[in-house]
Amino acid sequence: MITRLRQNRCGPIGIDIGSRSVKLAQFSADGTRLIEASRWDLPPVSETVSDSEVDEQIVESLGRAREGRGFRGNDAVLCLNHRHLFLQNIRVSKSAQVSLNRTVQQEAAGRIPFPVADAEIRYIEAADIRQGDAVMREVILMACHRPVLDRLLRVVERAKFRPVAVDVEPASLVRTYTSQFRREEDREVRTMYVHVGFEATLVVIAQGDELLFVKYIELGGKQFDEAVSRKLKMTLSDSASLRRNNGDRRSDRQDPEITRSVADAMRPAVERLASELSMCVRYHSVTFRGRPLERFVLGGGEASEPLLESLTKRVGVTGELSDPFRMYARAGKPGRTSHWDIAAGLALREFNSLA
Repeated sequence: MITRLRQNRCGPIGIDIGSRSVKLAQFSADGTRLIEASRWDLPPVSETVSDSEVDEQIVESLGRAREGRGFRGNDAVLCLNHRHLFLQNIRVSKSAQVSLNRTVQQEAAGRIPFPVADAEIRYIEAADIRQGDAVMREVILMACHRPVLDRLLRVVERAKFRPVAVDVEPASLVRTYTSQFRREEDREVRTMYVHVGFEATLVVIAQGDELLFVKYIELGGKQFDEAVSRKLKMTLSDSASLRRNNGDRRSDRQDPEITRSVADAMRPAVERLASELSMCVRYHSVTFRGRPLERFVLGGGEASEPLLESLTKRVGVTGELSDPFRMYARAGKPGRTSHWDIAAGLALREFNSLA
């Protein structure tokens, strides 16, 4: 949404500000080597915490994530996520007499929850589809309230970064993997990317680097914690600690009884997520005919092998666990790599730009 030209010997720092943590990633200028990746947890947010206090916590966490690490320079690419974006797939006429830009603006005026005059509006042309006897254009509409964007920029600048671009989460997610799937035949493969965060799950269906469908599902780690809390009669904080501490261990060091209890408690929420993903798959098969979905990539802070196995069985598409750094030379793995699938795409923006 904003871009400044610059020339550096390293890429920009991708900054992903999530619900529970901030993630930073940076690659070499030629995009072949991971320079650094860092994550810092945000303090829990209560209803009594003001916006200014939240901003201060983010500024401090960005500083802590960067302190003592190998990041170079101050240039940064920021991300608009589910908390910032109004996002919707719409269909518009392909009539030559009507400007697509004008049509999208008119559609946005009747849909977005804030005045068009105060909005940053972008759209992606997905594909032509048939609706009855008419040929329509599927368009992904994205809008951000300008005061929200200004606040994000101020926070990052206070943390001593220099924003050089603002990207959107769906484009960043796809960019992470198009940098890996580089063969000519990969451009024809349709893939469903699923980023499971704490507050929401992002679903993107793309053919190569062309986005076809985007949706946010209001279900994630928060609902998993609540399910465990209810089933095991624990406080919410204890259920979150139980899930995280047991899940972060290697499989051979996990307590089998705890693993079973947590999985049983989470089952209704996981089945609900699987049902939502199945509806996305059905929408794709009905709307974008011609090629089937061939790949399902699971990422985000909640991604895990057990969750991948559960979702793959129910969704019916071959799945794999995200590793946004697998193609890049690096000194060592920065923990569970699926955490960085958005930050990596932001850091790669100048190499494979979608937005």
